[in-house]
Amino acid sequence: VSLVESGGGSVQSGGSLRLSCTVSRDSDSDHCVGWFRQVPGKEREGVASMYTGGATWYASTYYDESVKGRFTISQDNSKTTVYLQMNNLKPDDTATYYCAATVSYCKWSILPRDFEFWGQGTQVTVSS
Repeated sequence: VSLVESGGGSVQSGGSLRLSCTVSRDSDSDHCVGWFRQVPGKEREGVASMYTGGATWYASTYYDESVKGRFTISQDNSKTTVYLQMNNLKPDDTATYYCAATVSYCKWSILPRDFEFWGQGTQVTVSS
């Protein structure tokens, strides 16, 4: 599994950005794809995650409390790209954002240790 993020940039407080994560898989196995962020000197934290497999009966998304109501995770119909729509951005959202994947169902807790595959990251800067 390989992941490539894009869509980062600079925006003023209250603005919006959409991040994209292109996921290349070597099988049709179930995956959970998550978005994480990290600022220098702090631990990487989970932002949102979603199941991207073929079980239509299972469709779950999870969000960290800090972004609920502002961020939305989704995927395209081909399930090759996972998006993170970020609205009403705040300076505290400034970080390097990473997408990650695990060959498993998602858990309610979005923890870096549960994800094996990682993208290279994209910078998001929100100015006040």
